Amino acid sequence: MHELSLAASILDLVEQTRLRDPFDHVTRLHLLAGALSGVEISALRFALEAIAPGTCLEQAQFDIDEEAASAWCLPCGKSLSLRSRLDSCPICGNFQLQPTGGTELKVLDLLVV
Repeated sequence: MHELSLAASILDLVEQTRLRDPFDHVTRLHLLAGALSGVEISALRFALEAIAPGTCLEQAQFDIDEEAASAWCLPCGKSLSLRSRLDSCPICGNFQLQPTGGTELKVLDLLVV
């Protein structure tokens, strides 16, 4: 479950932010996970909740939105939406697709006190 290492990295990022701009704790952590990021949202939420006790995330609400995926079809030159990396182009049926969105995991914002 790589979501545990992702949760640990997110905690490290929040702690680095806390050193730069001191705060007591996080009340809300808002994340965006792309459909092609390889992140299982429920597993990431579970991992964040598991590592939160004793940290500045202990009292945090975790909001994780999923970003739709998009790609560029190399053979026909069209932009399209994807649900999976295994999808083909709905226009030409080709599988030579270059992802253009929905591949990242981002911290959008924090609410802190």
